[in-house]
Amino acid sequence: MSTAGGRGSRRGPRELSDEERRLWRGVARSVKPLRGRTVREAEEGEGAPLPTQPAAKPTAKPAVKSARPAKPAALPLTPIVPLARRERQKIARGGTPIDARIDLHGMTQGEAHVALAHFLRRAQRDGARFVLVITGKGAGRTDRAEDRGVLRRQVPLWLGLPEFRGLVVGFEPAHMAHGGEGALYVQVRRGRHS
Repeated sequence: MSTAGGRGSRRGPRELSDEERRLWRGVARSVKPLRGRTVREAEEGEGAPLPTQPAAKPTAKPAVKSARPAKPAALPLTPIVPLARRERQKIARGGTPIDARIDLHGMTQGEAHVALAHFLRRAQRDGARFVLVITGKGAGRTDRAEDRGVLRRQVPLWLGLPEFRGLVVGFEPAHMAHGGEGALYVQVRRGRHS
């Protein structure tokens, strides 16, 4: 389940995941259309609109307007936790398999962020438990120390972002045999369907 580099090729727009479609439908239903307009919802990853419903005509103005519209309830974010010491040792010694790996070094931050998100979603969907994310150590290419190791510094920050919380339980730097400081063991959160 490794990811090919494909750095030079341009891809078309990606298809939305089922979760993204559900979120979009929820947002679309909560929006009040402009006067004289209708609400359209994108169909299953296609650009074609679904049948539209006419906008409701206002009947009477409410006597008192609420100060703030009600916000939808946010899903609680689960904390990222470090891997257990024994689990990390088992992975390093080969007792626990690494189910998939991705090599991000050599990519720009934008390319790496997108590739990491796709990789982790696919790993979760495939039932992977532990994956290896190779960032590289950041040696070479530039004389400026602050420009070296950007992905090595950024990837742990990204893994703590809300978009990754539903995919990642925790992570730790990899053992020297798997890349040391230039790689991370990432524990993938079980999918909801599992």
